[in-house]
Amino acid sequence: MISRIDLRGDALPEGPALRDLLPRADFDVSVALEKVRPICEAVHHRGDAALIDFTEQFDGVRLERVRVPAEELTRALEGLDPEVRAALEESIRRARLVHREQRRATHTTQVVPGGSVTEKWVPVERVGLYVPGGRSVYPSSVVMNVVPAQEAGVGSIALASPAQAEFGGIPHPTILAACALLGVDEVYAAGGATAVAMFAYGTESCPPANMVTGPGNIWVAAAKRFFTGKIGIDAEAGPTEIAVLADSTADPVHVASDLISQAEHDPLAAAVLVTDSAELADAVEKELQPQVEATKHIEDRIRPALAGRQSAIVLVDGLDEGLRVVDAYGAEHLEIQTADAAAVADRVKNAGAIFVGPWAPVSLGDYAAGSNHVLPTGGCACHSSGLSVQSFLRGIHIVDYTRDALAEVARHVVTLAEAEDLPAHGAAIKARFEWKVPESK
Repeated sequence: MISRIDLRGDALPEGPALRDLLPRADFDVSVALEKVRPICEAVHHRGDAALIDFTEQFDGVRLERVRVPAEELTRALEGLDPEVRAALEESIRRARLVHREQRRATHTTQVVPGGSVTEKWVPVERVGLYVPGGRSVYPSSVVMNVVPAQEAGVGSIALASPAQAEFGGIPHPTILAACALLGVDEVYAAGGATAVAMFAYGTESCPPANMVTGPGNIWVAAAKRFFTGKIGIDAEAGPTEIAVLADSTADPVHVASDLISQAEHDPLAAAVLVTDSAELADAVEKELQPQVEATKHIEDRIRPALAGRQSAIVLVDGLDEGLRVVDAYGAEHLEIQTADAAAVADRVKNAGAIFVGPWAPVSLGDYAAGSNHVLPTGGCACHSSGLSVQSFLRGIHIVDYTRDALAEVARHVVTLAEAEDLPAHGAAIKARFEWKVPESK
């Protein structure tokens, strides 16, 4: 059901050579890019009409309008199962606690007497948030996108999710109910690349956004790449992934269930166990079969995900080697199920989010840990972070110098300008002192 990669016995290679030994899904955004280009251009030129045509083509439903009427959000919230509502409210409460602490304060540094640099943090003016709606419904992704944007102080928040033929062309009612709980009333029935294009260009019904965030399939990732430079994006998210670093103290039942929990997302989802215990590897492999048979989505998601090239049990000589492997892999979700898990977690350098010990499974983080589940995939955790309040903020430096403070450093500025063969830069300083730079103190 799942393959093995044995890295025991020989010294592990460095850098890219080690990454090349590890499992990873095929996810070629560059190929998809050429397919989304005409879709994005059609939205640019035809606006809502293109969105309606593409929704009929891809989602099998003909819309009368793209924006979801406010009464549909109200109706969805009124019809929401009370238990689901309570769970969403608790998820929102915990997410707010964590994300509120991420706010940044304005800070002024007095560089010299009379010379200061202030850094103030300003939210983007308008964001478009994307919530998938293909194989599953993700109200949790509404929470994970909206809460940090709200806590950052974004003034205009719009959300898009694919139209559902089952519900007459509106997004899934649970998505709408989550929007209503969060006070988001600008919602669009648009999916995939069309939604990203709608936010990037704007249409008759949807003003353009400064930034687009949220997980999605390869078409969403390709559209984000297409618009890089025109709008801000969070990341080109690929298939979800979990890595578990475990030793002989780990419970194979827990490990197997956590691998399966990610495999049920998508046939390209990655499930990777890194361990120095052959006995644990055997026990986990044995445990997978009955747990898979007892759940849903077996043949269309879980089996192909576990059997795919992106999933494996990786055997290593020891914990140090295991840490090198998981750092090279840079997992979206990394569980540490070892003795003294907190100390081991502290040594990890590359991960989207780290889950410490047996009582912090990835499923907790997906819904109610308070952390964000929009995380870097495909090894991008070595250079990128998950979605946060900071994702929606821009740092602006405010430079404030008096005449005396400028005079003190003027000669250095002119010297550096001339060293770079940019004499007009130096002249802009000299002009303030009647073309005579005062002696520095």
